[in-house]
Amino acid sequence: MSEARTLLVAGTASHVGKSTVAAGLCRLLADRGVDVAPYKAQNMSNNARAVADPDGETGEIGVSQYVQARAARVPATADMNPVLLKPRGDGESQLILRGEAVAHYSAGEYYEDHWTDALAAARESHARLAADHEAIVAEGAGSIAEPNLRERDLANVETARLADTDILLVADIERGGVFASLVGTIELMPEDLRERVVGAVITKFRGDRSLLEPGIEEFEERTEIPILGVVPYDDPGLPEEDSVSLPPVGERAVHGDDDGVPDERAVTVAVPRLPRASNMTDLEPLAREPGVRVAYLPLSASLDDADAVVLPGTKNTVDDLRALREAEFGEEIAAFDGPVVGLCGGYQLLGDRITNAGVESTDDLDAVEGFGLLPVATQFESDKRVEPVTRELRGVGPLAGAEGSVTGYEIHMGKTRLVGDAQRPFPGDGERDPDGAATDRVLGTYLHGLFENRVARDAFVEAVFAAVGRERPGRADGNGGNVTGGIDAAADRAAALLRDHVDLDALPFPQRGDGECP
Repeated sequence: MSEARTLLVAGTASHVGKSTVAAGLCRLLADRGVDVAPYKAQNMSNNARAVADPDGETGEIGVSQYVQARAARVPATADMNPVLLKPRGDGESQLILRGEAVAHYSAGEYYEDHWTDALAAARESHARLAADHEAIVAEGAGSIAEPNLRERDLANVETARLADTDILLVADIERGGVFASLVGTIELMPEDLRERVVGAVITKFRGDRSLLEPGIEEFEERTEIPILGVVPYDDPGLPEEDSVSLPPVGERAVHGDDDGVPDERAVTVAVPRLPRASNMTDLEPLAREPGVRVAYLPLSASLDDADAVVLPGTKNTVDDLRALREAEFGEEIAAFDGPVVGLCGGYQLLGDRITNAGVESTDDLDAVEGFGLLPVATQFESDKRVEPVTRELRGVGPLAGAEGSVTGYEIHMGKTRLVGDAQRPFPGDGERDPDGAATDRVLGTYLHGLFENRVARDAFVEAVFAAVGRERPGRADGNGGNVTGGIDAAADRAAALLRDHVDLDALPFPQRGDGECP
């Protein structure tokens, strides 16, 4: 039996607010003096963070568990997300076990040949967390009531059983049919899991709560499960776990246009919506800057309305490069004369060429030509670099004027070297193997989280406004710091939502303090 009490935050569907509820609970418990840790047995996401694994080596976990560890005020480890699947297209995903990349598998191969290994890793990781902490907040995935997945549902069904959890159901009222979703979920859950449900929380509510009372009363009479809270629609600003919040490929969406700054005073940072985009949380700090619109564009879209371009990371650089070429993006980026930044895979795309390309692509390729905006060449290798990093930034190119220490992480395959003259944003890099390169208006770097650092974000935003001759609006309150400050502020907001709108005393955790920060 586990030493720590575990609560599984499970959902009626994907994107109902599980991550926010889990992060808020982690912060509330930590502020009450409870030694709490987050956990998600299996995650599927290309938004990842580099952390320490159980043996002290570096590894990667889903971004939500990194955020929840920050909320819990404990170091993030690979035990918090022992199984991570990173889709790369064509029905395959890279399997990450306890922070370490194993190989790429189809869904059938994973469930037939590797699921028992994943289950064992999940058991071992939970046991270590339970031995080291008083409480665990586990997050489920998607819906907990999927009959077709019941026998291999590691994140929900198996987590509830292996960790002997209580279950808190989360349902999103904005989708409509919230009570039907809750009742249907309970009806379809395995009987032993149904008995573990301690309550439900309704999220994303707008309006007068009293209007819900008849539905709440009938639901509680029918199921004998209490509704512990109704949380109003109020996004605390936590990084997104996956790409569900992004527009589908082929559609355009703009983030950051609700800041009160008139469009004629704003600037637009264009981000091509790569089919295999990863670590899109890199763009979220820019969208929170007043007057900055982050526009996710179809690959075939024109850059005529863009003031800057950021090429994001990608789980498959070569295939996304080919998709961009088919959409004639090369001509668009070559004609664009504003600031350009490439992050990780985007850095590789901006170079002259990529060799040994077959290591990453699903096709047998040797070399492919990049967009040629930076004098660098990348050679893919089977080894993967996963590492939290701190670098001394020297402001060059689109980051001109930036000086100071920046933190982030690297998760990439391949080594990139200079093949011509370029400025180096990180002077401490090896002479021929830089983590970044720049010209006067183009910069590429392997550093994920670059814009989470105020010094880099400020320099880039200033450069974009200067390029179009507009005055930059004042910085938003709470957006002036680095990544840890932003996550901590968001975790506090998530905790406040739960503290004000959820009956926390009904949850099976130690009750200490009043939930205020010590």
